[in-house]
Amino acid sequence: MELKAGVQLKSAVSTTEVVVVRAPKDEVTLTCGGAPMLGRDEESSGAAIQAGDDGSSLLGKRYVDETSEIEVLCTKPGDGTLAVDDRALELKSAKPLPSSD
Repeated sequence: MELKAGVQLKSAVSTTEVVVVRAPKDEVTLTCGGAPMLGRDEESSGAAIQAGDDGSSLLGKRYVDETSEIEVLCTKPGDGTLAVDDRALELKSAKPLPSSD
């Protein structure tokens, strides 16, 4: 599946849903719980979360991968580690605000 900014995806193994904020330049495989993410209208196969991919996603948080430059926003939390090409996505840290003098 080609990932573009604004594409909504859901997990095949949990309730996790994300929106692509920044799309990668190259084609990648975005997974949750070890299973590829599905388009919002696709039916899940009822697969289970793979061992080692049992993390979770947090509502309203952004997840990034510096190698592929992908950024996704979690719109519905759930179980399963978000990953791209077998690299776990990292929680994006907030930018520090400028000091007010």
